[in-house]
Amino acid sequence: MAEARLGVVFQFQVTEDGIVVNFDRHSLKSVGRAMVKSAKRRVKVAKKAILKRSFPATPASWILLVAALGGARYSEHETTLGVLGRLERGMPWSHNLDPKTVIAVAVLVGATILWMLLGHIQQFSLRQLLRYRAFLYEPRGKLSFKTKCWLGLVKLLGGKNPTLYSYEKSLPSLPVPDLNATTERYLRSVRPVLGEERFKKMETLAEEFKNGLGKKLQRYLVWKSWWSPNYISDWWQQFVYLRSREPLMINSNYYGVDSMEVPSPIQSARAANIIHAMYVYRKQIFKEKLEPQFAMGLIPLCSEQFRKTFNTTRIPLKEQDHLHHHGSTSHTVIYHRGRFFRLEVFHRGQLLKAADLEKQIVRILEDDSKPAPGEELLPALTSAERNLWAETRSTYFSKGVNRESLGCIEDAAVFLSLEDLSMNYGEEDSEDMDSLCRYLLHGNGHSCWFDKSFSSYVFKNGRFGLCAEHSWADAPIMSHFGESLMIEDIQVMGYKEDGHCNGEPEFDLPPPVRLKWDIPEKCVSIIETCQENAEKLINDLDLHVLVYTAFGKGAIKKCKLSPDAFIQMGLQLAYFKDQQSFSLTYESSMTRLFREGRTETVRPCTTESCAFVKAMLDPSSTNSERKELLEKAAELHVDGFKKAMSGEGVDRHLFGLYVVSKYLEEDSLFLKEALKEPWKLSTSQTATQQTKRGDYDKYPGMKTAGGGFGPVADDGYGVSYIIAGEDVIFYHVTCKVSSQLTDCKRFCANIRESMAEMKALFDD
Repeated sequence: MAEARLGVVFQFQVTEDGIVVNFDRHSLKSVGRAMVKSAKRRVKVAKKAILKRSFPATPASWILLVAALGGARYSEHETTLGVLGRLERGMPWSHNLDPKTVIAVAVLVGATILWMLLGHIQQFSLRQLLRYRAFLYEPRGKLSFKTKCWLGLVKLLGGKNPTLYSYEKSLPSLPVPDLNATTERYLRSVRPVLGEERFKKMETLAEEFKNGLGKKLQRYLVWKSWWSPNYISDWWQQFVYLRSREPLMINSNYYGVDSMEVPSPIQSARAANIIHAMYVYRKQIFKEKLEPQFAMGLIPLCSEQFRKTFNTTRIPLKEQDHLHHHGSTSHTVIYHRGRFFRLEVFHRGQLLKAADLEKQIVRILEDDSKPAPGEELLPALTSAERNLWAETRSTYFSKGVNRESLGCIEDAAVFLSLEDLSMNYGEEDSEDMDSLCRYLLHGNGHSCWFDKSFSSYVFKNGRFGLCAEHSWADAPIMSHFGESLMIEDIQVMGYKEDGHCNGEPEFDLPPPVRLKWDIPEKCVSIIETCQENAEKLINDLDLHVLVYTAFGKGAIKKCKLSPDAFIQMGLQLAYFKDQQSFSLTYESSMTRLFREGRTETVRPCTTESCAFVKAMLDPSSTNSERKELLEKAAELHVDGFKKAMSGEGVDRHLFGLYVVSKYLEEDSLFLKEALKEPWKLSTSQTATQQTKRGDYDKYPGMKTAGGGFGPVADDGYGVSYIIAGEDVIFYHVTCKVSSQLTDCKRFCANIRESMAEMKALFDD
């Protein structure tokens, strides 16, 4: 009970002589420090709120206003039109204060009000400027005079030294596209994949919809856009992610791989450096010191998704899950050999250095205790169907020691698994790389807490990787996070020559605490069933990583084509070779130019791309004709990507209309037909080099192979690719083993062949 005694500051004792009060000085000091710390935190939060609400107005402009108003008031000029005088007379207790004090207070209040008003005017003006989208459609390096003037105004009103969330109030809301334009774009996109009869049917349904029910649904969606920061993001998160009852593993989560070179082969040292780097990044988010991202170096992108990077868990509930964010806890949970450990990362209010963390992690690795019954396979519950996990959680983990330990995991800032396996990869196709990526996506079914915003792995040989839950944020956020970790780990912190963490341990710390469990036999049986089901999903996944080194971004740019468009056309050609048909294709595009923007769908399979593919396979077509068709298809693809970025996509608009129809209990055959088409080819490009801190010339090993995700359709492919420098492209391809139509290695061979054939068009 020593812990409880230390937690009591005052002790009261009733004796014959009266009431005796004893107090613990150490505890009293601790309480005092906590109160001071809490007060400082509240002041900082209030300061941030004021500065953020008034940005782009700066503290320097407030000081200037105070000086100007003070000078005007003390010189008795009427510059303030009597406003300060009325403030002085209206102040309570002003007759009890010195006149100079009253004037000073009035000047401060007046300057603050005026400063905040000017800040709001700047925000409004910047918001209107940021609605301009013509710059997206202008060629790089050839901006129009109008766009140059616009950029000048954005720079003028954009403020200086912005924090992570400074621009959130200045970003425009995502516009609701025109209904007629959306239906026309939809019909154009499905023309090459629907048969003649089906297409005519969809034309008729689209015409009836836009002239009938569609107008009503559109009106409600526009109304929602007036009072909501983003007309679709909340519904997208709710209905696409949180209401999905499928297992998260493979179906929803995605993974990211380590840097190409492992900076230390010592597992404990690498884990310590990674954990320390994670908390450095966490601090930058919490203190809003992380540099906001910009398009063209000037146009701010929404940073909202960064908020839930840490301390966030998807809680399973019946019908709809809940995102739980507990920002005040700061511990890490480590899973090793079927046991859970709570690792305290702070000591006396300070983040532990990597050397101290390494010492603590060695203790975990050397711990030879055995898992409690059900503990080893416990994470398999998070890979289960969501209603089953919700029911099990409610029944067996809602009280006692199980609730306490589960709460420790769910509230943890970081979840990290120390693996006994060794994993590796390099700049070549290999089973090693495939094995690493498979493990990062699904582990062994119980090595990852799939509900966490992200889970991390450190393997026996020091290799590192991430697995992320999808509902809270999209891949570019995790890509930025992973890139920042590599920079902090390799470029900033580094290691000793023997591979251990730099520095020496400073503190004699208590060992990490084992979490305790009391899991009944019935629950153990459920956990084992979940593990069996997870293994079935794992065994049905086919994954292969193609390392394409024949050429990369540099050669594609010499062809005067967009690298992304070139790669997408290569995928169209490869898919047709693989399936002998065309299919709807999904490519993710960001909409973070708007407040709380997430993603929109680009539809790369177009009439023009199909014409190019047919020409490539037609022996009678000349290379000149094929090249012209490729350029035309690529140009249309780039235009579609820009439309998606500017809020003129098809799919989020149709989805929003569908949700409104469900709320109004109105059925639309057009929306049902439009939204039921499967995405047999789902693609995404992984963002790279998002920060300015990385010195890739000095540390080339920091480059990464990106990451990937599972297939969206049972008989389709999931393709994630990253352009890693000028000469390498990594393709992460997934499909299901149970499908007789798909094969990852076959598809990768078709990609390799198609890319070479397309490049040859420009070699003549």
